[in-house]
Amino acid sequence: MIEKRGHEKVTERRWTYLSDMDGVLVREEQLVPRAEEFLAELRRNEIDFLVLTNNSIYTPRDLRARLLRTGLDIPEESIWTSALATARFLDSQRPNGTAFVIGEAGLTTALHEVGYVLTERDPDYVVLGETRTYSFSAITNAIRLIERGAKFIATNPDATGPSVEGSMPATGSVAALIEKATGRSPYYVGKPNPLMMRSALRRLGAHSESTLMIGDRMDTDVHSGIEAGLQTILVLTGISTEESVDRYPYRPTMVLDSVADLIGRTEDPFGQG
Repeated sequence: MIEKRGHEKVTERRWTYLSDMDGVLVREEQLVPRAEEFLAELRRNEIDFLVLTNNSIYTPRDLRARLLRTGLDIPEESIWTSALATARFLDSQRPNGTAFVIGEAGLTTALHEVGYVLTERDPDYVVLGETRTYSFSAITNAIRLIERGAKFIATNPDATGPSVEGSMPATGSVAALIEKATGRSPYYVGKPNPLMMRSALRRLGAHSESTLMIGDRMDTDVHSGIEAGLQTILVLTGISTEESVDRYPYRPTMVLDSVADLIGRTEDPFGQG
């Protein structure tokens, strides 16, 4: 196990867990070894947790089905996506508003559930999410609606997403195209915006002082966790490496090889174990 402790003393408390999904629990559709044991221990110890993802394509029901195929049984109510966070944010800003959406069922369903109407006629917002089939016609329509006064929202700033063939353009890349054409910057809701963390905390009814964030990326997971006032754990089963930690002006509370290193210590993750 590789572990680094921060300078701040972490006192004993009852913890709540937020965990990224890709690179922490699964990787390239494969289960991270012993991830199911880690989640089983959280349940056994009655520790509240949410699994977070910037992916806005799928609904929590879809994601649960996908995770089941890898061997992870995570209930829908324990999955929090950038699409859900975006819908909650828009509902808080303009209840029962209207939006022109570029995205998949995960985003459109979340917006419908908070009472939004999806329309191409003078919407309050243009909301950009992730899709496997970005349409040039839809992007052009979004540009024109923003030029006419619609506010520009994007679910997350991820520039690329994985596929079997390799990287493919994701929300951040298409948002950059629209921004270049309109001169209007989007408001990104997903990580590294700490708003994603705070909306997850509200979902759990948890407090930042007793919540930790587990992620595999320094630039999104650890960044947003720190800005939301959480303790952070970087695992080395995804994007960031132990060496890359030193490139950033901030540090996680702890660095571990994987979530398997938390088994047997979930109630006291920062203790000497």
